Amino acid sequence: MSLLTSLIQASTRFQQAMDNRAAQPEAPEGQMNNTQPPAAESSNRNDDRFTPSHSQDASSHSQKIRQLPLSQYKQTVAQDLSYVRETLRHKLAEYNVHPATALSVSKNEQGGLQLEGKLPEQVREQMQQDLANNRGFGDALKRLSVTEPTLHFVDNALKLNQAYGVNNSLLDSLVSENQQFNGLQDVIHRYDSMRRTAAPTDTAITAQQRYAFSLNTRA
Repeated sequence: MSLLTSLIQASTRFQQAMDNRAAQPEAPEGQMNNTQPPAAESSNRNDDRFTPSHSQDASSHSQKIRQLPLSQYKQTVAQDLSYVRETLRHKLAEYNVHPATALSVSKNEQGGLQLEGKLPEQVREQMQQDLANNRGFGDALKRLSVTEPTLHFVDNALKLNQAYGVNNSLLDSLVSENQQFNGLQDVIHRYDSMRRTAAPTDTAITAQQRYAFSLNTRA
């Protein structure tokens, strides 16, 4: 009797389950079709939200780079370049040396001026002494030792950016969002600080000592 009772109860439960399933209303086709679009719509909203943000960052970057007064930088550096170049040419003429003679002026390890070139030793020493006593020449050479390398870097980075759309992270770090702080001396100071940070152990020879001005030589 117990086995027969169990079979009857199981059959009853199975029939009730089938009846309940049949009684449930089927979801309309339109309702199922409406479940997916909200997710797609949300995805589109997310795309719209993030894309302008990225574009704004790129636009802000490009704008602050384009606003750099590069022509003003070049004009400032050109004044010192012209002064140093003409001083060396006058010295060649003063000592009756061929005007096309190649010269190189730099700072030695002691910070003194050093002149190199294919000159008679006595003439080279005399010219070197004259240049060392010329305070205006020394000051211009000192300024060039920091302004010209910085200008060279900024100019090349801007050319690559304009030609190929390549963004230089170092240039981006040098440039302030506030154009009032993008003067040549501001950029030079930040560039020099980054170079010192990149090579903290290079203290024996400074950037100024490595710099050399060359006349009548090809790069």
